[in-house]
Amino acid sequence: MGGRTTALVLAGKRYGATDPLALEAGVTHKCLVPVLDQPMLVHVIDALAASERIGEIRVAIEEPDVLAGLPQLRGLIASGRLVAIGARPNLVDSVLAAADGARFPLLITTADNVLLTPPAIAEMLDGCVAEGADAAVAFARRASVLAAHPEGQRKFYAFADDSYSNCNSYWLKDTAALAAAETFRSGGQFVKHPLRIIGAFGLLNLVRFRFGIGTLAATFARFSRRFRLTIAPVILSDGAVAIDVDNARTRGVASEVLGRRVTIAQAAE
Repeated sequence: MGGRTTALVLAGKRYGATDPLALEAGVTHKCLVPVLDQPMLVHVIDALAASERIGEIRVAIEEPDVLAGLPQLRGLIASGRLVAIGARPNLVDSVLAAADGARFPLLITTADNVLLTPPAIAEMLDGCVAEGADAAVAFARRASVLAAHPEGQRKFYAFADDSYSNCNSYWLKDTAALAAAETFRSGGQFVKHPLRIIGAFGLLNLVRFRFGIGTLAATFARFSRRFRLTIAPVILSDGAVAIDVDNARTRGVASEVLGRRVTIAQAAE
């Protein structure tokens, strides 16, 4: 696995809360909620494992035994390619714990990112290198997301050049890039503590991001100056990657898109 990117999947529970989808499905973790008859986490790991660009796959989850209980993952666990890391109550602490001892660069995604694919992973990694980034965030354009499914996303970040949706995929070049994450260690639920966000990004940067003043690239250039790192947006062509499973509606959308992919693959055989 030398020279490959390490993947980190965030699969822990939200601290102090029970996810409604997990309750409805009768499972302990949101990552176990089935989408097209398979746990969300398995979809994500399957995509990572199928990518020749990904080496070790680390999963941050409070109860590592959850992975061992999924027969679909036992081969990867036995081979040592899939490793469970104990999640922490704070999201950033989970990232830092899972990154400890990992081979960089590091691709971070979430267990509800079920429409992730090996081509999207390759596009992300190539984009990070092309941008000369220390850290990167994946986005998809509004038109691409709606082309994947008209109900895939209802909220977009509007900028001078276009409107975008986050793809729940992040990249860190090396351990130095973790310095930006340290800023949020005490942030907790950021929405409830806006002053902490202002302290991290700066008021002007947040206003520009919130109201789409300037282009997406220019906004990230300002973030880069704030953190003294090159933080770049990478635009993915497959808008489906921006459709994560957050509720019953997006669970249905993801099932439909995955079902469509299965039909296309079967027709191609």
